[in-house]
Amino acid sequence: MQAVVLVGGEGTRLRPLTLETPKPMIPVMNMPFLERTLRRLKEAGIEDVILPAGYLPEAITSHFGDGSSLGLRVRYVIEETPLGTAGALKNVADFITGPFFVLNGDVLTSLDLRAMLAAHREKGGLGTLHLIRVDDPSAFGCVVHDPDGRISAFVEKPERDKAPTNEVNAGTYLLEREVLDAIPAGRPVSIERETFPQLIAAGRPLYGYTTDDYWIDLGKPEAYLGAHRNVFDGVMPLGLTPDIDGPGRESVPTTAIRPPVFIGNGCAVDSSAVIGPYTVLGDGCSVGAGAVVADSLLWDRVTVDAGARVDAAIVASRARIGAGARIAHGSVIGHDAVIEPGTHVEENARIVAVD
Repeated sequence: MQAVVLVGGEGTRLRPLTLETPKPMIPVMNMPFLERTLRRLKEAGIEDVILPAGYLPEAITSHFGDGSSLGLRVRYVIEETPLGTAGALKNVADFITGPFFVLNGDVLTSLDLRAMLAAHREKGGLGTLHLIRVDDPSAFGCVVHDPDGRISAFVEKPERDKAPTNEVNAGTYLLEREVLDAIPAGRPVSIERETFPQLIAAGRPLYGYTTDDYWIDLGKPEAYLGAHRNVFDGVMPLGLTPDIDGPGRESVPTTAIRPPVFIGNGCAVDSSAVIGPYTVLGDGCSVGAGAVVADSLLWDRVTVDAGARVDAAIVASRARIGAGARIAHGSVIGHDAVIEPGTHVEENARIVAVD
């Protein structure tokens, strides 16, 4: 069994975080999200992985190499221009030898891949699509199927009161290799909007596999923050220790902790600071006297000076929050940005470092 993880997107909705870091490499509890995905594949018995990469590929290739450090065989196909979901698959066709999983590189889910494989083998279709029920399907692609799971239609972003179902495409597929024959080469192709509907129209059997697993698209800052809260609360299981976790948890003064928190290696936190709740400190972070970091994600080597406050924000690596500064709810601070002392950054601001 092989897997293709689609990692070519530019992550425009997450900017400025993705100006330097490709979206699949944004950290989730201080580990690149793509690494968590690859480890999950390994746990499911899938050891041959193809990564069609396009945006900042060197950040991915340099981190994972040939995959041997994770017990995997990882190969890369670099896209010169974006090819879409199906186009990316066609572009790696020479590496595919049989049935294969396809995973979107920005979806965090607790889906049991072994169980999905068993369901696929039982149905015997050309492909199996993971589906999730949502309250409001209007922002997604609805998937209509019969009681046996055979898919009959795809309805893209219907009006809420006109949606034929609340089951939506959750971005994990298990496909037979012959699906690749239905994808034209040399141009961008969407598997959701073009390939799957064409297969259905031709009478080829695709099946839905509906579960109640955790699932979220990390592509927006609010979703990225929310996913960490879900992990802290145990809604998305990552095996964390309750209240306080991380390799640096014993180095931070207990007086500063308001659990749950995750503390990276080599952090320096003043005993009068407040860290948490729902806060992640990346490796090498520094938090000064009287500073408060709550409901926030700090990447590696972020400095928060004395008396500063960071609320429900994301701060990328090597940024500095000056003394007495205030970072309001929903703000995203880019790599190497410097917030001058006493500055008040408004809600939902996007701050990019200035050369």
